[in-house]
Amino acid sequence: MATTISHKFRRLARTGSLNGAAGRKGLILGGVAAAALAFAGGSALIAQIDGDRGIAPLVNSEDIQVNGIKVDVSDKTGADARLKAWKEAEKEAWKKLGGPDMPVESIDAMVSSVVIEHEQIGPHRYIASLGVIFDKAKAGQFVGGDGATVRSAPLLVIPVLYSGGVRQVFEVRGPWQRAWAEFQAAQSTIDYVRPAGAGGESLILTAGQPGRRSRLWWRNVLNQFDAADVIVPVARLERQWPGGPVKGTFTARYGPDNKFLSSFEMTAASEEQLPEMLDKAVQRIDGIYRGALDQGLLQPDPTITAGRLTLDRAFAELRDKLMPQGAPPPELLTPQPIPGAASESVAAGQVETVTVQFATPDAGAVDAALAAVRGVPGVSGAATVSLAIGGTSVMRVSATGGAERLAAALKAQGWNVSVSGSTLRISR
Repeated sequence: MATTISHKFRRLARTGSLNGAAGRKGLILGGVAAAALAFAGGSALIAQIDGDRGIAPLVNSEDIQVNGIKVDVSDKTGADARLKAWKEAEKEAWKKLGGPDMPVESIDAMVSSVVIEHEQIGPHRYIASLGVIFDKAKAGQFVGGDGATVRSAPLLVIPVLYSGGVRQVFEVRGPWQRAWAEFQAAQSTIDYVRPAGAGGESLILTAGQPGRRSRLWWRNVLNQFDAADVIVPVARLERQWPGGPVKGTFTARYGPDNKFLSSFEMTAASEEQLPEMLDKAVQRIDGIYRGALDQGLLQPDPTITAGRLTLDRAFAELRDKLMPQGAPPPELLTPQPIPGAASESVAAGQVETVTVQFATPDAGAVDAALAAVRGVPGVSGAATVSLAIGGTSVMRVSATGGAERLAAALKAQGWNVSVSGSTLRISR
């Protein structure tokens, strides 16, 4: 896990307020207090973390960040070597950004924080992998001009992990979800919508969700996260032996049809190097999605965003293809009413709200029930208010004539209907 050191803390370290007897005394007292707190409340702390789900993603920042800077510095003490290494990392990061030559003090004034990805501190030596974040308000005039950058539509991220023969997303706090939560996405052209996975999100966004094809189901899920489409980065981890190398196969997929974009393999020498490998894998997958955006492949699926208008247009095109040339229009084929028979037209009346409960063993049952209800004359609106795949779902219907007339129409379609006031329960 990366640690970010703010500019204020670095300033205290440089001025020496953490050095000396007073500083050492404060650190010792703080360490004793922390140890006592951990000992006294250890069981309570474990009880709070155990079973907890979800990792909140880092807040996107508009600052300019450079990662992966390696430093190896020696000095009189480990603390002096650390500060010297930070300054060297700032100079190297500024060079990578293509900034103009300027004194290290000027560069340091534009740095908002230093991210410690990994570090080793010795008595006289400091070895680390660092990231440097520059304040865009100060450094933006020299580097990091955005220009006319094209960004994607909001894309929901479902990070699927295969490990030990088990698929998971947010069921537990996994390393793949953590890598995506800690990814600095501000500089990417992809607008990632990263759920935390807490609460009910772990029940909605599961490893089986990318396999569903129902547009109605996807529309309900995406609307909850204000997203236009979905991307599915998949990681498959294979451990050669306990404590040994970890082989990772990573795949970038997108869309409600789970379309394949690209895949690659990486290997971590041990479990300790697994987080670093996953961080690099996230960056490579981000590059794959950015390339797909440039090629126009990440356009939101119109069958999700356009709703019934697109489906009606598709049905009209299908009807035109199936109808023979020169055939009379469908309205001319409608049987004429028999004189004296009761009229089948919907009498003008008050629109009532009816609650319909229906069994939904799969996503197809949701579509079938909605299509049946919406096809009843006099129904002006039908929308699900509760989805329970494998149980009973609920929809709210606005219908002329109320529950009795809706029940009669559904019975005519072959549904088993029971009526209780303004509530219907239907099944096949």
